[in-house]
Amino acid sequence: MENIPRGVLWIGLYLALVTTPLFFLLLGPMPPGSGFWNDLSLALGFAGTAMMAVMFVLTARFHRATAPFGIDLIYYFHRLTSLAAFIFILAHPFLLMAEEPALLSFLHPRFIPWHLTSGVLSFLLLSTLMATSLWRKPLGIHYDSWRLGHMVLAVAALALAVAHIAGTGHFSAVPWKSGLWMAIALSCLAVVAYVRLLRPLQMLRRPYRVQQVNAERGSTWTLVLKPQGHGGFRFLPGQFAWLTLWSSPFAMKEHPFSISSSAQTTGELHFTIKELGDFTRRIKTVEPGAIVYLDGPYGSFSVNRSRAPGFVFVAGGVGIAPIMSMLRTLADRGDGRPLLLFYAYHTWERLTFREELENLKDRLNLNLVTVLSEPPGDWEGEIGFLREEIFARHLPADKMPRECYVCGPTPMIEVAERALSRQGVPLGRIHSELFDLV
Repeated sequence: MENIPRGVLWIGLYLALVTTPLFFLLLGPMPPGSGFWNDLSLALGFAGTAMMAVMFVLTARFHRATAPFGIDLIYYFHRLTSLAAFIFILAHPFLLMAEEPALLSFLHPRFIPWHLTSGVLSFLLLSTLMATSLWRKPLGIHYDSWRLGHMVLAVAALALAVAHIAGTGHFSAVPWKSGLWMAIALSCLAVVAYVRLLRPLQMLRRPYRVQQVNAERGSTWTLVLKPQGHGGFRFLPGQFAWLTLWSSPFAMKEHPFSISSSAQTTGELHFTIKELGDFTRRIKTVEPGAIVYLDGPYGSFSVNRSRAPGFVFVAGGVGIAPIMSMLRTLADRGDGRPLLLFYAYHTWERLTFREELENLKDRLNLNLVTVLSEPPGDWEGEIGFLREEIFARHLPADKMPRECYVCGPTPMIEVAERALSRQGVPLGRIHSELFDLV
């Protein structure tokens, strides 16, 4: 509950950052010929540009700002607000030209003024940024290349948008108005410098070394890391970190992975990673002694944030990793609260952490419900995919006060959230961890 006031504070600050430029720039006399549609067009342009600028702060991973929400929700919000900003900016010129069709003549290459050229180029770069972000996977763009291109396109699009505003005359004639946009642009550059220069430098001074690479069931591997020359960091069970391997932290080749070790264990960190893509398929080749850099911890997906009388966990595939961190932590603490784990997987033989989960039953008040889509012939447990009937059969009578933690593929999360809600679990007690951050 203590995160609610903080969340409200940060939401208020976001709204202030987005709307303040609009109100300040509209102070004073309006230019001749202004009307409703003209004013609406200008307002949408200012709001869209301010939203573009705030995107740099949203994705900067400031711990205090992300803590009340979880960084997965921050990134999801970033997607939605990016679409809104794009629609605002798209509507800006169309409303102007609908109000004054004569403005179309200024778009001719021979007559177009420089500030309109800046605006057109900014819009084209922003359109490219949106297309490559929404359809990165269908377009076959490698994640590392996309990240670099995303940053370059964002910086260039914002710089050109500010130049476009500065060149419009009325809204830059007053020094403090042009200075406001200059301050916004410089603030964004400062955030980029912090994220891409200062933070990597801090990571470079706090390296980790690979101690072991342990094979798990299901084409999954656990990296065991130990800090070198420093004390590491404390984390909440269920959190994650960005991991840089085979590269410098300046190279922008980091990937987010859940911490799977107990938060009670000091001196080492475990990351359990499944072979799913180009980067993760190489994890098994990592040699002990390799240097790793971490940026973390992040996330609000943790039992530490609740004093519930019991917990329900729902895991699919490698979504078991953060839940294992929570189970291991609860076991190390000697926690006796009732726990229920729904674990969905394909086959029994490839079930990650199969043996350890059975052993944890001796240390925890844990009930395990395994759901297999391809069960062996003698299987007596649940069969198929997670569905509401399975939850109805196994959820306890006192399910309402329990907190539920769901992690796995997006379709499974949607099914689990809907099923738990229909079974009477309040939505405020259902917490999901989104894997697909970009």
